[in-house]
Amino acid sequence: MVDRKAKNLADADCFSCLRWAWKPLKLAMPDGSPHIPDTSPQSWGLPPDIDEVPSKERPRVGSWASPVPSFAAPWGTWQMPDPAKPLQAPHSIDIKLNIETEHVEHLVSKTVATAQPRRLQEIGWRQAPGARYSPQPGFMLEQILASPGSLPPHEARSDRAVADVEKALAELPKYASTNERIAKCPRRLLTERGLPGQKLRRGILKGSTIAFITTGYEGKRFIYEKAHALGVRSVLFDSADSWSRQLVDEGIAVKFLPIDMSQSSDRVLDFLIEAIRNLEKDPKIGKVDGVATFAELSVPLTARLAEALGVPGPAPESTDQARDKFLTRKALAQHGLPTPPVYEIISEQDIDQAIQTVGFPAVLKPVSGAASVGVKKVENELELRSAYNARHHELGSMVISSGAIIKDDGQQGAAVGASAVIGARFVLESYLDGEEVDVDVVMSDGEWQYAAVSDNGPTLEPYFNETWAVSPSLLPRDKQLALRELAVSSVKALGFQDGIFHVELKYTSQHGAQLIEVNARMGGGPVYSTNLKTWGVDLVEETLFCAAGIPSRPVATRKPLECIANADVNALRSGRLADLSFMQPLLNRDGVVSHNCHVREGEEVVGPQDGLPTWLVEVVVSRPTPREALDFLLKLEAEIQALVNLS
Repeated sequence: MVDRKAKNLADADCFSCLRWAWKPLKLAMPDGSPHIPDTSPQSWGLPPDIDEVPSKERPRVGSWASPVPSFAAPWGTWQMPDPAKPLQAPHSIDIKLNIETEHVEHLVSKTVATAQPRRLQEIGWRQAPGARYSPQPGFMLEQILASPGSLPPHEARSDRAVADVEKALAELPKYASTNERIAKCPRRLLTERGLPGQKLRRGILKGSTIAFITTGYEGKRFIYEKAHALGVRSVLFDSADSWSRQLVDEGIAVKFLPIDMSQSSDRVLDFLIEAIRNLEKDPKIGKVDGVATFAELSVPLTARLAEALGVPGPAPESTDQARDKFLTRKALAQHGLPTPPVYEIISEQDIDQAIQTVGFPAVLKPVSGAASVGVKKVENELELRSAYNARHHELGSMVISSGAIIKDDGQQGAAVGASAVIGARFVLESYLDGEEVDVDVVMSDGEWQYAAVSDNGPTLEPYFNETWAVSPSLLPRDKQLALRELAVSSVKALGFQDGIFHVELKYTSQHGAQLIEVNARMGGGPVYSTNLKTWGVDLVEETLFCAAGIPSRPVATRKPLECIANADVNALRSGRLADLSFMQPLLNRDGVVSHNCHVREGEEVVGPQDGLPTWLVEVVVSRPTPREALDFLLKLEAEIQALVNLS
């Protein structure tokens, strides 16, 4: 028996049966001296060049900001094995726990039993007042001292999710609309982050009918092939001579409907509304479940179309703000986000006030341009007025074909002049220095579900033509996180709740992270393949989920699958291409993922000294680390430039 009177009051509690014993656990070297593991970077065994002094061109070690919000650790190093964690204390302790089941009546101290009888009674430790107290070893004792005790092991959460998803898929109603299939699934399964949840979302998407508004240039063919692979029934709208009408004959799309792009925007919208509503009468098509576009110039049109049809889509005011660079800056300022001085130029009379507001150096750009068309850096008033007066010349050389801005080579058929679409409104804003990045963001249910940061090389000024990009980012972690936060905050400030966004930013020397623009659609060029190869995230798939009203929860890897670098090689001089021999370094080259030539033999190309530079070829490479990928890419570009033959 335990003599309660002899016990110290400090030990009087309901766990007085516990006997604690501890002893120091020492880590010692053979000579008896204490051993503390070396977790410094020098102990990681890196090649000497990785541990060199960092520079802008060759940072010390790449680090990545987690592209999804659910990871326990928001970032990590990926060029080396994870280092061991340092000890939190000089010693650890062993704990010995002895549970005495004899004389159970003494396990509850008199003080505790008197002070909290109701609480003890609620958990079943004491019986009601007046009842004889004689607890026995068993359930109560197990759950108090060793929960879950002898209960059988539970099924793993991942196994339960798989089983629940399989059951939900089996119960999906056949021949039902996407909305009806969504309504049949528990919300917790629809938003499950992981492969089971993605399988369910794909199951719901399968059989959906999606209308695509302008299909882009032929290089976007992979989008519609992916939609077909996911079981989506694609209805394509574009100009009558679009390359995409052949996709119906190939079985990739179910219908192609031509649009007269020479009409005004409101008449095009009316045509689309009527055409899509008429599809309900077509027994082979039926009701459309959603609308989508991958073309920048069709984003506001598609938003209004979704609103008119009552299908999922962004608010038209949000897309208008994203397309209008002046309204974008205004929205950021209203939400307290950083934004440079900016002034809207509607006519030449606004230039004086713009100079007073913004100063120099500055950047002149169309309010609703795209692809850097019409964008130019200016250092003084003379350059500004010259650039403004020359705007029609540059825009006049470009046309809109299948929703994309391209150079007019006379072979675009029913293309529309870019100046007629982009308009005459410009903005003048302060020039932003520093490293440029892209952040590809997936929003769903009003929150970001994925946001991957990739670096951009210095743009070719004064026209800001893109050069190279690398993923994952090589910037320091704190810069990546600041850029990611501003990207997401900017998307929210514009009022978006769902969708895929290609956000361009800079980390400036004086003002930190600054927004360049928000594109309310998946990025073009190699953005799709970069996100897929680096993080395993399919942005076409996520776009289709959003278009159909299905929650988006991208399944991203914890560490990069590959490290990708890509470049759009610019013409550095003007002239006529004598041949395409510059493509030779890319043929059958190990590490080259893909290449796409943008020009033809005999074509006139433009260098930066004469205007917006011509892109010669797009190159994508893969290497174990982003620095290796970038070095390899820059080496290839030098080989390509050496072989450019102009006459």
